[in-house]
Amino acid sequence: MKLYLATGNENKKREMKQILETPGSSIKIVIPKDEGIDFDPEETGTNFYENSLIKAKALWNIVHSPVIADDSGICVDALGGAPGVYSSRYAGPLFMKGKPDGQKVPQQEQNRMLIEQLNDAVSKGIDIESGKKSGLFKNGARSAHYTCSMVFYFGYDKFVVAQETMEGTIIENVSDQRGTGGFGYDPLFFLPHYGKTAAELSADEKNGISHRGKATRIITGILKDFTEI
Repeated sequence: MKLYLATGNENKKREMKQILETPGSSIKIVIPKDEGIDFDPEETGTNFYENSLIKAKALWNIVHSPVIADDSGICVDALGGAPGVYSSRYAGPLFMKGKPDGQKVPQQEQNRMLIEQLNDAVSKGIDIESGKKSGLFKNGARSAHYTCSMVFYFGYDKFVVAQETMEGTIIENVSDQRGTGGFGYDPLFFLPHYGKTAAELSADEKNGISHRGKATRIITGILKDFTEI
């Protein structure tokens, strides 16, 4: 079964292939550029679900075949969940939703600015105890989580959504970034239970606990029923 992945991100393609193209599986992951499809829909949603559905619908309207789309990002609790859906466009505290000209900031610069913005927020004081009681600061003042909203779209107004998170913290100094695996903000996203950043995890470790891995497994159960129809 050919399954289109609504992205141009090779890292997402790699992770999804690792999870879905397992021995005995009939699934083959394809992204638009693999078939010369020009695909760059405007992501105008205000949350992860809206953006994932925009991408899924846009690609389905081109290929008329089953599509998986996801929207994901890093959410820092002390920053009110920012940068969230704007993670890829984040350009520091002055441009939380991205620069007006649309130019993206290099990832390393994004990492530096996010750590500094969180450090500034923490230094101004955060009601940690109240945050813990509400479930906001699960891992202290530097709590953060990745969110992934994934849509399996298989027909006009026929779709299923799964949304999951991976909980962790943000390191204190940019010099403490570790790991060469993963992508995006992974080198600064620390997992207390593992004593590693997300970028230090093996592919199997990350896929086992990540926001995208968990959402994909939910969708996989639905895919099994779908492929038997």
